[in-house]
Amino acid sequence: MAWKPVRLAVPGTSGRADGNLVHSALARLIASGAADSRGDLVRETGLSRSTVNHHLDALIAAGVVVESGVRSSGGRGRPAHRLALAPRAGVVIVADSGVHSARLAVADLGQNVLAETQVALDIALGPERALDELTGHLRALLATAEVAEAEVKALVLGLPGPVDPRMGMPVRPPIMPGWDGFPVGATMSERFGCAALVDNEVNLMALGEARALPPEESPLLFLKIGTGIGGGIVSAAGELHRGADGAAGDIGHIRVPGADDVVCQCGNVGCVEAVASAGAVLRRLEHDGGIEDLARLLRDGDPAAVRLTRSAAATIGEVVAMLVHFYNPKRIVLGGLITAASDDVLAGVRSVVYRRALPLATRHLSLAASTLGRSAGLAGAAVAAIENVLAPPGISDLIP
Repeated sequence: MAWKPVRLAVPGTSGRADGNLVHSALARLIASGAADSRGDLVRETGLSRSTVNHHLDALIAAGVVVESGVRSSGGRGRPAHRLALAPRAGVVIVADSGVHSARLAVADLGQNVLAETQVALDIALGPERALDELTGHLRALLATAEVAEAEVKALVLGLPGPVDPRMGMPVRPPIMPGWDGFPVGATMSERFGCAALVDNEVNLMALGEARALPPEESPLLFLKIGTGIGGGIVSAAGELHRGADGAAGDIGHIRVPGADDVVCQCGNVGCVEAVASAGAVLRRLEHDGGIEDLARLLRDGDPAAVRLTRSAAATIGEVVAMLVHFYNPKRIVLGGLITAASDDVLAGVRSVVYRRALPLATRHLSLAASTLGRSAGLAGAAVAAIENVLAPPGISDLIP
């Protein structure tokens, strides 16, 4: 199911009248809902009315912004025209890839989803074959949406491993053999003729979730519990915190006590991912199926699956309690198929966190399941893509 439009960031403004900077500021203020009239734009930017009108008229002439109806002025003056971003000024394509499947969507700049699907995609195929398959699926989805490739202004791809977003490539991803250092962003940019951004899938989930919630619900920590365990961090300002090299939030490799005999795919021992992920639970059950099978067992109330999942949740809770003291988030969100299939994970993590963390760190803390569910990654990817298109370098491509 498609996500509802979520918040876009409101840009900082200055008195500089550089064309692309002003075009970007005006478009993002309109897209974020912070301004929907010429008067609002003058007030928010601090620019003169003539400067705002000049650059806004250029955006309207280029088909980036439209005037749609009027809004009541509440006084004797002439009603102001209501401004909105023109949805079909361009489209973005987004992909949220896990280990065995990917969710794909085509959306316009107003976050209207034009087409969406889920496809099988095996990351273990390696980057060349997997990206070839992904490219084919995305082109088929564009055809379904009746969108020409020339209309695509940005592509965002989430991957299940550490990513250097500046270079657009995975960095020694434990569960993605052959992907280390592969130029994913450059490859996809060349194929679709647009900017291509690559990020960790949980980062995009965290961004989508944070922007779907009121701003006061951040700082936010998002945990995805699936084949592995990953985290995404969003600041109080609503922006992703990736760290110096894109490794922030890679919590699955925090060591837990008493598990020195458990070897992780990263090569270390005792990682929480190796001990308490859905994959770890399946191994302890000696079950050959995948994460969907574990979700089914939990929905059916299988005693062994429930017991082991509760034990895993307690282990994860110990790690989360430590993170609460380190980051002091306002909200912790749990996502992933296992969390959606059963309340045992949420209840187990919540119980340990509130018992172990000190009152100062938990008095305003909320710990809940994802509000966007499986659409969180696509929503975050769409936000990242649209904000890239409306940034100064991107918006220059929209204006002749």
